[in-house]
Amino acid sequence: MEQNTSNEETESKVPENSVQFLSFTLGDEEYGVTILSVQEIRSWEPVSKIPNVPSYEKGVVNLRGAIVPIIDLRERFHLEHSEYTNLTVVVVLQAVCLGRNRTMGVVVDSVSNVMNIQKENIQSAPDFGTKVSTEFINGIASVDNRMVMLLDVEKLLKLDGLEEDGSEEDD
Repeated sequence: MEQNTSNEETESKVPENSVQFLSFTLGDEEYGVTILSVQEIRSWEPVSKIPNVPSYEKGVVNLRGAIVPIIDLRERFHLEHSEYTNLTVVVVLQAVCLGRNRTMGVVVDSVSNVMNIQKENIQSAPDFGTKVSTEFINGIASVDNRMVMLLDVEKLLKLDGLEEDGSEEDD
């Protein structure tokens, strides 16, 4: 069946065999998250610190009445720390983890763009053995001669210790 669409409608549609990702940088590396998991992009702002949490958990912010945890992806991935600049942003991500809606902000060096990646161009994360964890990497794609690591948002947003039993209650 043939469809007639205007240029405006065509530009806003994602090609059938591709997935849209928001790309961002951490140091010299480029990462991507599925655009459907991105709630918003915010500039860095001070957070309310929470005691006794891992160092990569920077604190929480009030986002239109919801308390949202903020994590530094550089620290979460054990990368070298970098000072926050005017380009530093927080990407607010949302996913369903263990049947619960999770919203979390991740601090990244800068946001690059939204890209369409053909599904056949997404390769599995390489197996580096047990010494290297690739648990957050869903796949890797080559885009314009750059390697982009595509992150698994659901795994990224899971709370440490809740992955296995899911026994924590909301109320």
